[in-house]
Amino acid sequence: MFGAPLVSPDAGPMPGVPLQQPQNLFRFGEISIWSSQLHTATTPLQSGTFRLFSTPIGNQGQGFGNALSISETNLKEGGRVPSGVAYDVFGVAAQVLDSTSTGDTGTLSNPIVAPAIVGDLLNIINNGILSWDFTQTQVDICPVMLAGAGGGAFGAVATADTGTPVTTGTLQNGNGGVWMYRKHPVALPGQSTFAIVLRYGSRAAAISAANSIAVRVVLMGYYKNIIEIG
Repeated sequence: MFGAPLVSPDAGPMPGVPLQQPQNLFRFGEISIWSSQLHTATTPLQSGTFRLFSTPIGNQGQGFGNALSISETNLKEGGRVPSGVAYDVFGVAAQVLDSTSTGDTGTLSNPIVAPAIVGDLLNIINNGILSWDFTQTQVDICPVMLAGAGGGAFGAVATADTGTPVTTGTLQNGNGGVWMYRKHPVALPGQSTFAIVLRYGSRAAAISAANSIAVRVVLMGYYKNIIEIG
C-alpha cells in the first residue's frame, strides 16, 4: 500500500518523533587531572599537611618557588575541574619524583637509586595519606602506597663499578596495579571546589639533605559536558 511504513510485524509500536529540535547535547569523554607537591631538602614531614590541586598552571605554590608547568599540573583554575565540567573520578594515582637539588630548578626525573633517595621514597609511600578536601569535609582515600602503586619500592637498583655507581634502573612506588574507586566513582559536579591533601603521620622523617622530592597525584575519570545547540 502506498505510504505504508516498512515495519516488521514483531517490531512493536513505532517511537514518537519529537516536534522540536533538541536544545542541547551531552558530550562525554575520559581525561586525567594532575597536581604536584614539592618537598625540598630537609622539609619536615612529621604530622604535616600539604594541599594539592590548589595552584593552577603558571602560578607558584605547593612547595614550588617557580611557576608550575604542564608537567606539574594541568589545572587552569585552582580547585576546579578544567572547563567547569562534571567529572567522575574512577582512579587515583600517586608518583614520587626526585630532583636531587635543594630547590625546584632541577629535573624531576632523576633515577631513585641512592640510599638516601630510596629512603625518601619509602618515607613518603609508607607515611603519606591522601584525603579529599571538599571545603568543610575531608574524606580519607588511602595511603600513598595504594594510590596506583601496590605497596613497597619496586625496580632495579644501582650497582658498584670501581667505586662509581652505575645506574641500572630506578626504584618507584609500584606499577599502577592498584586503583581506588574502580567500582564506585567519586562525582565532582561542575564548578564544585575540591582539593586533595597529602598528610603524614607523626613518625614520618624529614626529607634528606640535598634532595628534593615531588609527589604528583593524578585523577582519572570521565567528564560530562552540555553543548547548547539551540
